[in-house]
Amino acid sequence: MRLANIFHLGIKELRGLMRDPILLGLIAYSFTIAVYTEAKAVPETLNNAPIAIVDEDSSPLSRRIADSFLRPYFKPPAMITADEMDARMDAGTDTFALDIPPNFQSDLIAGKTPVVQLNVDATRMTQAFSGSGYVQNIVSTEVSGFSAEESRAPTVDLALRARFNPELNQMWFASVMNVINNVTMLAIILTGTALIREREHGTVEHLLVMPLTPFEIMAAKVWSMGLVVFAATLLSLIFVVQGLLKVPIEGSISLFMAGAALHLLAATAMGIALATLAGSMPQFGLLLMLVLLPLQILSGATTPRESMPEVIQTIMLAAPNTHFILLAQAILYRGAGFSVVWPQFAWLLVIATAFFAFSLRGFRRSLR
Repeated sequence: MRLANIFHLGIKELRGLMRDPILLGLIAYSFTIAVYTEAKAVPETLNNAPIAIVDEDSSPLSRRIADSFLRPYFKPPAMITADEMDARMDAGTDTFALDIPPNFQSDLIAGKTPVVQLNVDATRMTQAFSGSGYVQNIVSTEVSGFSAEESRAPTVDLALRARFNPELNQMWFASVMNVINNVTMLAIILTGTALIREREHGTVEHLLVMPLTPFEIMAAKVWSMGLVVFAATLLSLIFVVQGLLKVPIEGSISLFMAGAALHLLAATAMGIALATLAGSMPQFGLLLMLVLLPLQILSGATTPRESMPEVIQTIMLAAPNTHFILLAQAILYRGAGFSVVWPQFAWLLVIATAFFAFSLRGFRRSLR
């Protein structure tokens, strides 16, 4: 093995990538526009839902309820009349319409049970499902607070403190997780397409007649494509996540990038293994869907690992991106140091070495 051969072969791979506008566009899109749109997209939780209020009571309590619907969950409530409510709901102007009846406050003070009507546009299923509970909780909280003030009865106040993300802003989570998912995706795609491109163009045979070993050929593809993804990840984290989206990063970016480098070793080796199994680019695309989607969904980037069956959690410990996501969340969200995430680094090193050895064995077999 000669390091000079690995270096010059890697430069050849980088030059080949520079002549591929499709892959360059995919890299640029994945780490810029895709990260931004994913972070800014309407989340599954309630976000800027339009609400209208019909205040037929005009009492301090009804105004108190109206003032409780705040951003970012709701838009400022539109105060309308009862005659306007149905027309606005039919036109899709409002997702929620809250009708506070006459004598609402006086009936409550008198010990009666007044009824508040909530109309919901269920065609907006995501907001309608979660928003109804939000509205109910807001009204119940304000009514309970008003009743406690009127009776002067002692109450228990719940103080809620959210650590690491005090605003419960889903954009903070979505932007970073999208960058992490793209690291795995691009590392597999770039190395796999680099090998298949060599095979389709017939240049693999040219390499084999040279004094090169399969290890040198594979290592060149791994370091060159890994370097591209590494640089794109760092730039996206600094300029898109921190700069454009204003997402705070609690921990050390250098420590995170060290973990990303280990993960890239495993992901690029995985791309070589898939390209070795695939006979053509379409087959590689099909294999990519079969492998990449379970990796991203079951690794903890989309759904918390704690909510999965224990069998799935155990199986996914063999996947490198599971440990990469664990260390990324600990470093970037909670500001963890190496003393906290060293087990993930150790697992990544072991898995990356095993993946590289397995892929190299398959690559050598395919060349023979």
